[in-house]
Amino acid sequence: MKLLLSFITCLLCSAYPLGAKTVEYSLNIQETTVAPAGKNVTGLTINGGIPGPLLRFREGDIARIHVFNGLKSEEVSTHWHGLLLPNKEDGVPYLTTPPIRPGQSRTFEFPLIQAGTYWYHSHTKLQEQSGVFGGIVIDPRNGERVAADQEAVLLLSDWTNENPGEVMRTLMRGSDWYSIKKGTAQSIFGAWQTGFLKQYFNREKARLPPMDLSDVAYDAFLINGQRQSGIEAKPGSRIRLRIINASAATYFYLGSATGPLTIVAADGMDVQPIKQNRLLIGIAETYDVIVTTPSSGRWEVRATAQDGSGWASFFMGKGAERLAPDVEKVNPYSMSAALATILDQLDETGNLSDKQALATEKPRPLPPYKRLKSVSTTILPKQAPARKITIKLTGDMMRYLWTINGTTLTEDSVIPVKRGEVLQMEIINNSMMHHPMHLHGHFFRLLMRDGADPRFAPLKHTVDVPPMSRRIIEFYANEEKDWAFHCHLLYHMHAGMMKVLSYQNENEPNHLPSLDLASENPFYFMLDGNIQSQMTMGSARLMNARNDFMAMWEVGWGHDPMMMSESRDGGPVHQHEGPKEEYEVDLMYARYLNSRWMVFGGYRLTNRMDQENSFIAGAMYQMPYRVDSQLTVESTGDVRLGLSKTFQLTSRLSVFGRLEYDTSEDWMWMAGANFTLSKNLGIITSYDSDHGFGAGLSFHF
Repeated sequence: MKLLLSFITCLLCSAYPLGAKTVEYSLNIQETTVAPAGKNVTGLTINGGIPGPLLRFREGDIARIHVFNGLKSEEVSTHWHGLLLPNKEDGVPYLTTPPIRPGQSRTFEFPLIQAGTYWYHSHTKLQEQSGVFGGIVIDPRNGERVAADQEAVLLLSDWTNENPGEVMRTLMRGSDWYSIKKGTAQSIFGAWQTGFLKQYFNREKARLPPMDLSDVAYDAFLINGQRQSGIEAKPGSRIRLRIINASAATYFYLGSATGPLTIVAADGMDVQPIKQNRLLIGIAETYDVIVTTPSSGRWEVRATAQDGSGWASFFMGKGAERLAPDVEKVNPYSMSAALATILDQLDETGNLSDKQALATEKPRPLPPYKRLKSVSTTILPKQAPARKITIKLTGDMMRYLWTINGTTLTEDSVIPVKRGEVLQMEIINNSMMHHPMHLHGHFFRLLMRDGADPRFAPLKHTVDVPPMSRRIIEFYANEEKDWAFHCHLLYHMHAGMMKVLSYQNENEPNHLPSLDLASENPFYFMLDGNIQSQMTMGSARLMNARNDFMAMWEVGWGHDPMMMSESRDGGPVHQHEGPKEEYEVDLMYARYLNSRWMVFGGYRLTNRMDQENSFIAGAMYQMPYRVDSQLTVESTGDVRLGLSKTFQLTSRLSVFGRLEYDTSEDWMWMAGANFTLSKNLGIITSYDSDHGFGAGLSFHF
């Protein structure tokens, strides 16, 4: 019995050191009317504000945080991003921690075994975009390694007045509206104006969608919930800025009017100080930087969205404003040039002095990973068994499907790991977007080719993987149970770019993690079509990652009621009166296979001449130059082959054409133009070979 009591005492002492101070906070999540971008909308607040309160602790404290769900009908959760804590406290609903039901609360309690700058956020649906996030600061037990006179937390975020679910729905339908709103939409005329017409059609030939640095057009970018904020500072003050990128979908460039930033910590971990003119901070990363205010003035630190669509400002001091340098915008047509810039930076050496690095720094730099060095060695246990795996990041921008190793979370959820091994992951990004990959419950060593001394590889919990490039990370698997690994661009994660690092053991060799698969792969309803003077056509879809349940219609009333038809056996041509309204309605299920192929099956209802109701099956294929083709086979034996293409003349004006051959009706064709008025409406005109000329409205809901 004495031996058992001694063992329990040792466990308690290791988990909660003697004399540890318990620091408590209460967080109340509620639905509130807010106006971060100047318009009253509904948001989710923590203790009445966006962001939530800063949680401040000291290394060695015990954190006790009470989270209350004040929502009427929705679960909530809180994940403590970057903190090493017991699995049950990690805060990923269903996977590690039960969700907090409406009207209920949960108390999180864990020892703080690290220091640094971190943050917390919801891991439920898209709540993070609506405001459920806040900062965490854990002061070192023995004081900061690099001293400063003052400090400030700069919590960066992006804000949309739209409901985040509507944002996700817009992205999944492949809408160009956000690019139009930001002024980055590509067009034939725009490519001609900028001298990139050849590159434009080369991209079309390769079946690639237009390049974009950010998926969403935001209404505001914020620092600590405001477009502009600041602190008083004495001339000559050394100020520690704790920068947290808590945005849902935005990378930021950080620059200061005071000159280069001195980076002293990354993802909460101290690094050997380096200077950087402009810092690209990925989503969910944190950096501590030191700036020194000059003799007089109000000096700006500016966070500029990577796509140049806006910024937020933080001022230090008093007097005349001193503005940070502007960030040059990228040409949306120069995809190859932008990619070449990224690849060129990947090849740079990390063994540069501050002077050399500042002199050769690109106007739009990548994160300074190659120059980051830990303050102490980070070499992992040499006696531990080592294993290497490859992680491939892929996506389809038009359907907005994002995968790891070709599958979504709901299709294949597990990356198995054994306790006690060193796991090295080569993350290969085969897409044209940055992906900030975050691993829960662990810090990993970031290994950079031609980087700094690998013995001092920096420890991080989130890493930016640039387009068409790769990163190598490794960590010691010293945990247990299940931990999330995902892209921290919120909409990419929600669209499938997530896996579970699952510790396997002899008792559960085929263990599968607990997941709320319904909320990870929800269905969205979409209605797209037009009403013109001679006809109406469109589709209603219920879709998720790979499945479409559709009703497609085409109804014409502008055709000549006296129809000419030929008998199926090749007999004489007869003239007779056709129906006053001609319709065709396809009720279908379609399965998305990849960015080029979809297959479908269903039932066709029609009153067209020489056609009858029938079962249908077929496939859709995207050809070079993004020409869409479709083959349909009917149970009657008839076959239809169709080709269609849209040409984007300007950002808002497009022309389109469709050509079909049907064994029962021969050739049919349509040509027209559409002008986008708003996200939901446009003006359309067309000529149809069956129904003639007309004009009207196009709609998207």
